[in-house]
Amino acid sequence: MKKYQMVTLSIIAGCGLGAAATEGLRAQAQPPAYVVALNQVTDRDHYLKEFASKMTPLITADGGQFIVRGGQAEEMIGTPPKSRVVVIRFDNMDKLMAWYKSEKVTDLYKVGQKYGTFNVFAVEGVAK
Repeated sequence: MKKYQMVTLSIIAGCGLGAAATEGLRAQAQPPAYVVALNQVTDRDHYLKEFASKMTPLITADGGQFIVRGGQAEEMIGTPPKSRVVVIRFDNMDKLMAWYKSEKVTDLYKVGQKYGTFNVFAVEGVAK
């Protein structure tokens, strides 16, 4: 009897591990997605106070991670943009677009456009 119980438990454990591994592989199949924003800020104080400070918690709450946030750009080939460069990583394009299309984000972009011009796009990264 113990032999059959051991075999049954082994089969159940194997199925559980197989399901977990399959889910992990499916998650890896979706590449990360990035928001790239070139923001030409015309009123820095209001931009930071009324837009950036409110956008940051919306980004992080939906799983976004800042990769680049307005750092100094150095010329390599061609001329670097004079605008503020922001790059944000999301786990995948579905999560990125859900964040972007949320009412809070679209409403906040309307506020931000009073203090600058935005050129924002999404791009998929490389799958692992």
